[in-house]
Amino acid sequence: MQRAVVAGFALAVLASGSAYGYWSTAGSGSGSATTGAPVALTLTQGTSTGFLYPGGTSDVALMINNPNTFAVRVNQLALDTSQGTGGFGVDAGHSTCGVAAVSYTTQNNSGGWTVAASGTLSLSLTGALAMSLSAPNACQGATFRVYLSTS
Repeated sequence: MQRAVVAGFALAVLASGSAYGYWSTAGSGSGSATTGAPVALTLTQGTSTGFLYPGGTSDVALMINNPNTFAVRVNQLALDTSQGTGGFGVDAGHSTCGVAAVSYTTQNNSGGWTVAASGTLSLSLTGALAMSLSAPNACQGATFRVYLSTS
């Protein structure tokens, strides 16, 4: 019995020494990491999806492609006035239709959209394109392109 007590005591001393060594050991080191540079999203030209008539609106369909290896949040889709004619284009069969007859309402989807890593997001922006009441007859049956940018 006395041997068992001594053996138990010796075992307890060895275990506490190991624990002390584990918790009192200091160390140092360094690490580093790099990330790739983010790549810009690409957007297809938005197109009107329905018949647009004077005083009416149409949805705008587009796709956003995210080539990054991480998800990207798009806060809003605004008209890119640096492309087309003030951000708009019209099909070749209606080249005499002045795009001044159309307008686009900036979209934010009440908080934006998330485009998955290496993914594509298809959107339909409800009622985003409008035609003024003063649109010329040359715009009848036209299909409009809408150039958009993200922010």
